[in-house]
Amino acid sequence: MRYLLALADAIDWVTEYLGQWLKWLVLFSSLISAFNALMRYSIHYSSNAWLEIQWYMFGAMFLLAAGYALKHEEHVRVDVFFSKMTPKQQAWLDVFGGIFFLMPMALIIAWMSIPMVVNSIHIMEHSSDPGGLIRWPIKIIIPIGFLLLAIQGVAEIIKKFAVATGIREPGRAYERPVQ
Repeated sequence: MRYLLALADAIDWVTEYLGQWLKWLVLFSSLISAFNALMRYSIHYSSNAWLEIQWYMFGAMFLLAAGYALKHEEHVRVDVFFSKMTPKQQAWLDVFGGIFFLMPMALIIAWMSIPMVVNSIHIMEHSSDPGGLIRWPIKIIIPIGFLLLAIQGVAEIIKKFAVATGIREPGRAYERPVQ
């Protein structure tokens, strides 16, 4: 179990590093948006490429940071029963959910998106809008993002299993809310 926890910690480190880097896309996207608006209203010039690069950045932020959100327990959680469970029960539920819901979903979407990406690269798919960008760079983010989510899912399953079996103390996710 020690080696698995070391693996989970290594995955956490990579996810944290990537998540910190991705935060810069928020700034770049905002700057591009402001620049595009300034150009449109000051000199009446705009391009679909400027709009599409913002969409690409948003898509990259959303898809590539999904594992980061999972690591920081910022994902959507239905808290109807979860908050009434003990930390060990919560950890077991997370292990079960990770194995039977998160991992299959992330791996299936990653796998099923590969033919779409390959086709997009093969035909050099472009936006149908005038001045638009090529599509495959953003489409390739789909399998990469879900693969990163699955990898972080492995780390979460390992860590939650350690909590469920008493090897590791529960973290922030299992703290009871103040009532």
